[in-house]
Amino acid sequence: MSKFEKKFGKYVVHNLSTMLILCYLVGYIIQFINSSFLNYMTLNPYLILKGQVWRLVTWVVVPPAGGSNLFFVAIMLYFYWSIGSTLERTWGAYRYNVYIFGGMLFTILGSFLMMGYMYLFQGQALGLSNPVMAGYVFQIGSLFFSTYYINMSIFLAFAATFPDVQVLLMFIVPIKVKWMGIVYGVMILWEFMGGSAFSRFAIFSSLLNFAVFFLTSRKHIILTPKQMKRRQEFRHEVKRSAAVTRHK
Repeated sequence: MSKFEKKFGKYVVHNLSTMLILCYLVGYIIQFINSSFLNYMTLNPYLILKGQVWRLVTWVVVPPAGGSNLFFVAIMLYFYWSIGSTLERTWGAYRYNVYIFGGMLFTILGSFLMMGYMYLFQGQALGLSNPVMAGYVFQIGSLFFSTYYINMSIFLAFAATFPDVQVLLMFIVPIKVKWMGIVYGVMILWEFMGGSAFSRFAIFSSLLNFAVFFLTSRKHIILTPKQMKRRQEFRHEVKRSAAVTRHK
């Protein structure tokens, strides 16, 4: 990956987590003002092929479900901004960009594969030959291809990178992140096994980037709290030395 980083590193988006949170914030504002407008922004492959190409981008603005409670929304946004920013600082902006944009690309491809599957195996039963029915079915299916699983992939990556870091569950119970990651993994597996074709394609495609990341990088990115401290101290010393050198 170092060769690609040298070639494409200048194009990375810094503070990507902040930009994602701002997108979610815009989505929540739209949801509170006029929630039906979000239907024109979802990742609907059928309508994308009909010319609504903006959906390839605007689906990122559609916020995860459960946004009726403002306090919950604020806590959720801060939480994902915190762990995402930590990953970006630890991995570097390039690797973090590859991880996030890779997850988005897999999600987009997954939505089109889902459409192909539905036409091949359930097209006649669902009446997909009727354009009105097809638009309705795929609009429902597009709701599964949201940022929810992108956020989940960020959390799973954080748990894999910092397995021994403790957080306060419900602001009270201290628990290591790796145990929360295992619980989330079981929940996702249960949802995948009992879900519809829409949810299965959404889960698999959205979390494929985590599977690739975990299988290829697990030996290089798992950090303990002591290693995190040493890395931060090392970076601080490097910056201080560079500042002294420039001064001289």
